[in-house]
Amino acid sequence: QVQLVESGGGLVQAGGSLRLSCAASGRIFGIDTMYWYRQAPGKQRELVAAITASGSTTYVDSVKGRFTISRDNAKITVYLQMNSLIPEDTAVYYCSMHALGYSQNFWGQGSQVTVSS
Repeated sequence: QVQLVESGGGLVQAGGSLRLSCAASGRIFGIDTMYWYRQAPGKQRELVAAITASGSTTYVDSVKGRFTISRDNAKITVYLQMNSLIPEDTAVYYCSMHALGYSQNFWGQGSQVTVSS
């Protein structure tokens, strides 16, 4: 199995920045796409950003130009750099990875990000 451990959440004022990290460990043969999702209170979980093994990235429109997803394959870690944060970014953020040889994606424990106005 694969375990994902997140770090870096917290409380920040609007306009501030945070960096989330998510490190994978366990029986890993390789990681395909890595993802960041978020779920705000009373809302459905949404895909925020994704990065493929080749480094191609995609973002939800609401974070384009403010958030950057990156990965370190040697450390099996995915990052989410969040700049110019706004209160609407407040949510629990989850990382997810598709590990080769497994049928399901694995998930981190979730990190609370709170942006105050």
